Amino acid sequence: MSVGKNQTKQDLMIQVWEQLDCESVGAKELTAIQQALLERFGSGAVDSPAAIARLLADEGAVLRHPEVLECDAAWREARFASCPIPEEVSFDNLAVAALSLKKLDEIRQDLEAEARELESARVRQEVLAFREDRLLVARSAVVSERGRLEAAEIVEWLNVWLKTPDLFADWLDLRRRSAEFESRFHR
Repeated sequence: MSVGKNQTKQDLMIQVWEQLDCESVGAKELTAIQQALLERFGSGAVDSPAAIARLLADEGAVLRHPEVLECDAAWREARFASCPIPEEVSFDNLAVAALSLKKLDEIRQDLEAEARELESARVRQEVLAFREDRLLVARSAVVSERGRLEAAEIVEWLNVWLKTPDLFADWLDLRRRSAEFESRFHR
């Protein structure tokens, strides 16, 4: 498979899918695409099977949904087992998300203090996956308006945490006291 130096992850995913020349996409195809991402961009760049499937569906692929879900669940479980993030971390609502981000920040600080870069990178990748999940919820037509608003808010929190983790706690405190936040979530 030829890859250009400036090829994006998305380009590579589509290229591999096209080269597989398959009528539908399931676990086997998603795993092959993940392997190509790993080989080209490294382990930190490997997207979840669900994220890859969504991209391919946007390109016209027919998905074998049960396989996609099983593949994604197995991939997340394997990643979770190798990641220092506790199971109780959740971003299902604002209150739990705030507690989870506090816990994640404690983990981040401990890992940085111990110079455990691989585990730090895994935490960051998991946070990116949580962010991706909340983006899906925020855009979902089947989720309530309140649920979509909370998910979009959590996406913003995760964005700030990813960009400026040392400032996050102060930023979140200010954000939760803002008039906009109050009017949106405490009516």
